[in-house]
Amino acid sequence: MAKAYFPMFVDISQMKIIVVGGGTIATRRIKTLLQFASDITVISPEITDQLKKLEAAGKIRHICRTYQEADIAEADMVLSAADSSKVNNQVAEDCKKREYATGRKILISIADDRSKCDFYFPSVIVRDEVVIGINSGGQDPGKVRQVRRKLEDVMGRGDMM
Repeated sequence: MAKAYFPMFVDISQMKIIVVGGGTIATRRIKTLLQFASDITVISPEITDQLKKLEAAGKIRHICRTYQEADIAEADMVLSAADSSKVNNQVAEDCKKREYATGRKILISIADDRSKCDFYFPSVIVRDEVVIGINSGGQDPGKVRQVRRKLEDVMGRGDMM
């Protein structure tokens, strides 16, 4: 059996969140985060049309350039979903280096390397005051979809991420 992860629900409403990368994975994760947080900055030379709309609506900030180490200086959570493993690895390394230097934990999610993640993104269902997160630790996304569909059928369709 694969390692199981504790499904901890955390208040991220006041967290400063940095997302490196502006593609489809970053877009999907940002849309999930926006249900729970409002201080999200995207660092990427290019972003999807959906992210452009979110920026125009004032939901996210976009810094149109490549990642720099200083970008994570005040971050509480960093997601790296760049289209370059080299960039993603650098982000993870910089976060760890800053943690050691400051003693302040930065929650890290690296899209292409689970071993560098502090947490995994679940499939999220939000119905009024009920929040459900479903995750297989990356082992069986098909099973996650199946479970989510069953829960949606029971709870009715609504906000899904």
